Amino acid sequence: MTIEWVEPSLDVQVTLIGHGTLQGPKKSTVLDFFTCAGINYSSPVVGAILNGELCELTTPVVKESTLAPVLMRDADGARIYRRSLSFLLSAAFSRLFPDAVLHINYSVYPGGYYCDVSRREPLNPVELLSLKAEMVDLVTKNLSFEKKEVPLAQAIEIFSKLGELDKVQLLHYRTKDHVTIYSLGSYLDYHQGYMVPSTSFLKWFDIVTANGGFILRYPPRSDHTRTDYVEQFPTLFNSFRLYGEWLKALRIESVGALNEAITEDRSKELILVSEAFHEQHLSSIAKQIKDAAERIKIILISGPTSSGKTTFSRRLTVQLLSQGISPYPLELDNFFLDRAHTPKDADGNYDFEDVHALDLDQLSEHLHRLTNGETVQLPLFNFKEGRQE
Repeated sequence: MTIEWVEPSLDVQVTLIGHGTLQGPKKSTVLDFFTCAGINYSSPVVGAILNGELCELTTPVVKESTLAPVLMRDADGARIYRRSLSFLLSAAFSRLFPDAVLHINYSVYPGGYYCDVSRREPLNPVELLSLKAEMVDLVTKNLSFEKKEVPLAQAIEIFSKLGELDKVQLLHYRTKDHVTIYSLGSYLDYHQGYMVPSTSFLKWFDIVTANGGFILRYPPRSDHTRTDYVEQFPTLFNSFRLYGEWLKALRIESVGALNEAITEDRSKELILVSEAFHEQHLSSIAKQIKDAAERIKIILISGPTSSGKTTFSRRLTVQLLSQGISPYPLELDNFFLDRAHTPKDADGNYDFEDVHALDLDQLSEHLHRLTNGETVQLPLFNFKEGRQE
């Protein structure tokens, strides 16, 4: 019997879910296959699901595979876009203000990250325009986000030389022996998550001044071209500022610092001091309520499901009692509609976040009668049976 050597195929087949099969050279990227398919999706493609796993568009295809797009409107796609946009902002900022430090702090509704700077004065309107222009220039140049894995020790050395001690502190507690670093030109950073292939994907953003810093706006998932909304949230900003002051007092200004505090067995201390800060704030709120007690009849506490509203109301009750005020906490959970009348979301699940999941007429009547000094029989919701009792 003669054995004949057969050269392995240099092509791979990819089944684009819902759109048939493509064939191309091995190690072609996921983006190559989407480009070849030429499908006009309703939202930009920023990532992919390759053989059931989330991946970047730069991922090479080395075997027969199934492929589906991750769009900007998808949850994973929105995260990829926003993470990449943050990287673009950081790279542009480092070019214009090399001696300053940019802080991308937290997200604000309906779509943006609140940012501020240190080691210099806040950016003025002209500087913000320059920063946006630099980002637009980088997008126009279609520069690639380069990705490489480096040994952990080398990554620590790199960020130590760059003076980014918060990253050094974080990496000291990393359990893996390597780190994925992305670069854009001479700028590099460590990100936990996937990125778009190049700057040309990041066409939609804006920068607006806000509360001593600025907001990097990104599009909502419902419309990838929109960045035109303008909202300011002074109360929310003040809350975050207070939170930042607490963290600074605790010497916890980064995740790495928190890791260090835990390894130094300071966990109980952090919890006790945090509780003390919280009680001080509750006491201040109770004092404000007492000072305006003649005109205040109802105190409303807002927050999503399981955010701690009930616990907060009980702690505020204690503080109000210490001020000589005897409140009655009223739990909205007891005003839910019977399950048969509860609204559902787009997936057919009960939507308890919808305000119409509450019996609003009953709630309004009870509040009106209570504020008039009348007695009411409050409901009790039986969650097991899904109805009021």
